[in-house]
Amino acid sequence: VQLVESGGGLVQAGGSLRLSCAASGSIFSINGMGWYRQAPGQQRELVARISSGGSTDYADSVKGRFTISRDNGKNTMYLQMNSLKPEDTAVYYCNADVRDRYLTLNYWGQGTQVTVSS
Repeated sequence: VQLVESGGGLVQAGGSLRLSCAASGSIFSINGMGWYRQAPGQQRELVARISSGGSTDYADSVKGRFTISRDNGKNTMYLQMNSLKPEDTAVYYCNADVRDRYLTLNYWGQGTQVTVSS
């Protein structure tokens, strides 16, 4: 199974970006999915997560600005990021619990850089 993120880049403060995470490989179903981020010198932190049924949870720092969603038919998750701030600058990682025919395993993507300039 592979998770591939896309959509990162450089944006000015107040701008928007949309991240995508596409899962491929031997997939029977995908349970919970989430976006994490890691800024230089800091620990990786949860940004938002979404259950297979669509329930969502957000870090306080992004509530009201970011929206997580998923398309189960495409095995893809999204993160719409609005009103971006310089403190949102980080590498953003996709995470998912993926079930093949026999096992449920946790996977990470390779990360995509988001840089917000002031």
